Amino acid sequence: MRIRVDIGRQCLELFDNGACIRRYPVSTARNGAGEENGSLRTPRGRHRIRARIGAGAPYGTVFRGRRPTGECWTPEFAAAHPGRDWVLSRILWLCGEEPGRNRLGRVDSMRRYIYIHGTGDDQPMGVPLSHGCVRMRNRDVIELFELVQCGTRVEICE
Repeated sequence: MRIRVDIGRQCLELFDNGACIRRYPVSTARNGAGEENGSLRTPRGRHRIRARIGAGAPYGTVFRGRRPTGECWTPEFAAAHPGRDWVLSRILWLCGEEPGRNRLGRVDSMRRYIYIHGTGDDQPMGVPLSHGCVRMRNRDVIELFELVQCGTRVEICE
């Protein structure tokens, strides 16, 4: 298994034995592609899934600091917390594989807390709006989570 995130097309594809078996719309960074810490950009290059967080959590579980808060996202809950950057349902935490590009120092994807994660059902997909992560619909990230393991290769390209 391997994942390819295409920033230009705003899609994530899952490959198994060279064949694309799933394709999902995503939302990458509003600020575009970039690796620098604090840039709020989506890092490019070769990554791996370092951690899978949220196995068995209910649909819409709210995470802060990679821990469930005990809250569950609903449109009403979101309206009561405007402007919040939602990390929901599942987290696939990425680590860079290319020293100097997306690993170590000021370009380290893992230290930047770059995830593939769920977001509010009211958020558009196919439009770059995140703070650097790869956002997905909750149902899609739950499905993807069940199909991949730690160590799965992730390529992020423009």
